[in-house]
Amino acid sequence: MRRFIVRPEAIEGGRVRFDRDEARHLGRVLRLRPGALVEAADGAGRTFTVCLEALGAREAWGRIVGERAPAVESPCAITLGQAILKGERMAWLLQKATELGVARIVPMETERVVARAAGERGAARQARWARIAREAVKQCGRPVVPVVEAPRPFAEVAAEAGRHDAAWLLWEGGGTSVAAAARQAGRARRLLLLVGPEGGFTAGEVALGERQGARVVGLGPRILRAESAGLVAVALCQHLFGDLGADPLTPPSPPSGERGRSS
Repeated sequence: MRRFIVRPEAIEGGRVRFDRDEARHLGRVLRLRPGALVEAADGAGRTFTVCLEALGAREAWGRIVGERAPAVESPCAITLGQAILKGERMAWLLQKATELGVARIVPMETERVVARAAGERGAARQARWARIAREAVKQCGRPVVPVVEAPRPFAEVAAEAGRHDAAWLLWEGGGTSVAAAARQAGRARRLLLLVGPEGGFTAGEVALGERQGARVVGLGPRILRAESAGLVAVALCQHLFGDLGADPLTPPSPPSGERGRSS
């Protein structure tokens, strides 16, 4: 059954309204007709079975005929603070991070970031990033669309370290191992990952992150590309604290312990 993401306000009175882009996809691309069944997810956890009633050029309507039990999100809410990458690398990373279950993505402006944009161009870029996350949710079957924030300075994002159970700053220049950091993090349920751009964090940024409470963590002996480092870290954290590879019949059991690289 085809799956679509709609805004929560598009669901009202037992009916669902699809916007112009979705209506075009329903009618012109998929060539569906009234009576066809599709799924509509509100991006906040609810998924409905919808019987299409009307398809037009600007919008389409359907009647809710069922609701699926909400799928469970990862027990570890991961915020990925990712330094802005050039070109399609950022788009690719956003897509894959969404598939891996991150709860929130914060593009960061760091000292070595090359790709910067302001004004209308910056707004258009952010809208595209949010659209990429929504499309990735449709593909992977998640019930919730991750938050994609507007770019923020690294210092602001690093200042959030104390609001999480653990905060890791990924750095190729050293730091503790993932295994040691995981033992210290214990049953982390809110995790902040800080990942640098091409060229990595500067020594000053690493020091600033440590002062804010982030733990410097390395990903091994090989230098990873910036887009690879974040995804490797997310996958490892979902395995350690979340639901990646967990037995679907039992909740994941992260390592016990205390609290809690860029390439």
